[in-house]
Amino acid sequence: MIDLFRNTLPGWQWALLALVPPAIIALYFLKLKRQPLEVPSTYLWRRSIEDLHVNSLWQRLRQNLLLFLQLLLVALAMLALLRPGWEGTRLDGERFIFLVDHSASMSATDVKDAKNRLDEAKRLVGALIDQMESGMTAMIISFADSPQVVQEFTDNRRLLRERLATIEPTVRGTDLRGALDLADGLANPSRVTIQEGGAEVDIVAPQEATVYIFSDGRFEDVKGFSLGNLKPVYVPVGSLDARNLAITAFTTRRSDIRPEERQAFAQVANFTEEPRAVIVEVQLDGEFLDAKQVDVPAGETSGILFPLADAPAGALTATLKYELDGESTRDALRQDDLGYAALNNATPGKVLVVTPGNVGLEVALGTERAGRLADIEFQQPEFMKSDDYKRATDMGTYQLILYDQCAPTKMPRANTLFIGRLPPGPVWLGGEETSRDGEAPSALAEENAAKTVVVGPQIIDWNRAHPLMANVEFGNVDIADSLVLDPPAGGTVLIDSTAGPLAAVAPRDAFQDVVIGFEIFGHDETGVRTVNTNWPRRLSFPTFWLNMLEFLGGGTEDSRLTAAQPGQPVELRVPGNIGELTVKDPTGREHNIRKSAGDVFQFHDTGQPGVYEVRRGDQITERFAVNLFDREESNVRLIPSQDSEGQTVRPADIQIGHVDVTASVGREPARKEAWKFILIAALFVLVFEWYIYNRRVYL
Repeated sequence: MIDLFRNTLPGWQWALLALVPPAIIALYFLKLKRQPLEVPSTYLWRRSIEDLHVNSLWQRLRQNLLLFLQLLLVALAMLALLRPGWEGTRLDGERFIFLVDHSASMSATDVKDAKNRLDEAKRLVGALIDQMESGMTAMIISFADSPQVVQEFTDNRRLLRERLATIEPTVRGTDLRGALDLADGLANPSRVTIQEGGAEVDIVAPQEATVYIFSDGRFEDVKGFSLGNLKPVYVPVGSLDARNLAITAFTTRRSDIRPEERQAFAQVANFTEEPRAVIVEVQLDGEFLDAKQVDVPAGETSGILFPLADAPAGALTATLKYELDGESTRDALRQDDLGYAALNNATPGKVLVVTPGNVGLEVALGTERAGRLADIEFQQPEFMKSDDYKRATDMGTYQLILYDQCAPTKMPRANTLFIGRLPPGPVWLGGEETSRDGEAPSALAEENAAKTVVVGPQIIDWNRAHPLMANVEFGNVDIADSLVLDPPAGGTVLIDSTAGPLAAVAPRDAFQDVVIGFEIFGHDETGVRTVNTNWPRRLSFPTFWLNMLEFLGGGTEDSRLTAAQPGQPVELRVPGNIGELTVKDPTGREHNIRKSAGDVFQFHDTGQPGVYEVRRGDQITERFAVNLFDREESNVRLIPSQDSEGQTVRPADIQIGHVDVTASVGREPARKEAWKFILIAALFVLVFEWYIYNRRVYL
């Protein structure tokens, strides 16, 4: 649109500025130059007559070049203050919120004439800031997996530009919902109310604000959000043809064929339209270990194994090396070409199994690999009445306790797994930790649980993403009867059936409690042993118990924490009465952390991908890895919108609540400003005026 001038001064300032040219002219009228000089009388009369002519109005104006130069200088300054320009998008409104995405995918280098997408987004925001007029205010919020206020509402354009420049790229995921919630709270102070005359009234009237979202759209639709007074504008940053290859998984574990050896597994994803042959190179503590080539079909993933033999503990790094078609079609995101894994020495945890007898469980936990992961102790249910049990559970001696067909009177200071029973108390029945008429909580729970037993439940789904269910298949498992669970707040359903949840996990302070509602082996009313499920005959049975030892049993011989992502807190457990640990991050910086409630150490400074070392004094007790491993961030191509014929035409819209926000494409949110060139011209006029004055040129 054509918009020649932008007013930058209020009216009273323009009125003062308009007085400058008349003041300059008035000064020249008051200025009269006469130099005393002895001359013949006839010559004096002639010069006096000429002097009268010189002091006349038009003669002075015609013969003084300095006056015209100074008036021209003032005119140019006034023109510059009008900010002349053309062909731009005008800012409509008075309040603006700029949401700047700085997640991992915004480091993609597919934007022409820009270092990366984030730099392009900052340039576009800066162009909008330059368009702000008197009375307009704006704020800046950066967001990745969490939002941060970069600058609160202000009309200071210089301050907005300075704060915008401080936004740095991250290696985190994207969550637009948090940024919108923050913007809504800051932009609508009318939600703060006071009581006045017995009625609740708003202390500030609602004000509209335009929200500019600068992102590549690699996030889920924002559901359940009401825009209210926020007017959204989505500006996509990136290209529809960006191509990328990424390492999306890198872990270590024992070999299934030779359990005495460890191996590393790397997964490579191909986000291009052509099959690619890539090389994955593995290093241990910076020293070359192995390299292999893997073929990755277009749009798919491929995995590759690296035998580690007797490699010592250390930090493993997988590097992706490949060539695309050329410089113009190079890999758009380099941050996901690296994967990290921790190789730890075997430090088996201590596990107690309380069972009246379970052959399948004894076989699954009696393997050589299970013995490397945990020091497993089997006891009868009568052991729970002994002083040794009470002392050990109070001190937190065990990392994990399995209760098979039995339950304690109170929960231990350890992770737990219940088979065919509920934890003591009604918490797992949707109630509070209370008892009735002095009745033991466990008795109350079992009484209520008896009402929830179902016969022949059919498994319909299971949580494949949870570490306990990794590589576990339940499609071929049959169950005779089971408890139907009601997990407490914060719990996660592991197995779902036609009757309801059959297995779930829930947090309890610093511990995790897993409940499997069905027995594996049980007893009928006459005491005869019965088989309640065919699960022990399936390959998934031993796999589940190995996952359980790795996730809850405290074993650290494998990189069990490689799933941690940047910014995600990590819980560390160290046996013994240790009050402080030191964590060394990949940059070499050391962080001292103290034990929190529940005998765990919470570490939050995981913003840098790489391998972290956990130290107790000078001794390394454990290593853990932090990785991006986010397919949404690695698939850097803008989500396309297709026409009726299936042809890609432009970036797709985003959805906020029930509103489809159209992608603003093809409009440069900036006008072409001419005030800078006018100021340069004014500078030349000023220099020329100085030259004329010093040379005393008089025309």
